[in-house]
Amino acid sequence: VVVTLLAPTMEAFFTERLAGQRHASANTIASYRDSLRLLLVFVQRQSGTPPSRLDLGNLDAPLIGASLDHLERERGVSVRTRNLRLAAVRSLFRFAALRHPEHGAVIQRVLAIPQKRCELNEVSFLNPDEVAAILAAPDQSTRIGRRDHALLVLAVQTGLRVSELLALRRQDLDIGAGAQVTCQGKGRKQRSTPLTGATAKVMKAWLREVPSSLEAPVFAGPRGQPLGRDAIRRLVTRHCC
Repeated sequence: VVVTLLAPTMEAFFTERLAGQRHASANTIASYRDSLRLLLVFVQRQSGTPPSRLDLGNLDAPLIGASLDHLERERGVSVRTRNLRLAAVRSLFRFAALRHPEHGAVIQRVLAIPQKRCELNEVSFLNPDEVAAILAAPDQSTRIGRRDHALLVLAVQTGLRVSELLALRRQDLDIGAGAQVTCQGKGRKQRSTPLTGATAKVMKAWLREVPSSLEAPVFAGPRGQPLGRDAIRRLVTRHCC
């Protein structure tokens, strides 16, 4: 039986570092897992060595750089996604540096792999006429139209992120006196945002069409499942058109 350093180091990275020390969210852990899985699959295809037999020394900078190039060329990922995958690898190797200094030279070269520069999109905003136009676009004679209208009204007034809108449950909305919406924001910070009278009125009307369970998603698809990011993108694009 061949015992290598990579497997126990990777296991400790997820259990001790991410879950135990950093208290990383489930989404962060899943993202790191997927990034490292893609790397291991690429290395196995290139070298023929299964992940169970890989050592830290096998994952050198040229091989990791080749895997990142492969993601861009063959899988068509964006530069941002490429950099996200690299960040996960760097995090693993920073953790490994404290446990296995004998591999310091390999680790140092991996940590020196630079992120790829990407073009930054210009951040723009809607003027009042544009806001009014997009809020008027959904057909409120249909349930889907009323859902879309409520979602857009809440998004415009509160500035909630897409992830925060998707995670909203009925219990997160207080439509009584001092109406507000409570959500877990970026960095798992709990925050409450007050609602204007007009927004509270729209949300109160929409909640009559949402299942009464406190855990029911505020914005769901036709079958009751929470909307996803792609659905939100299509929704906004449709009404902008």
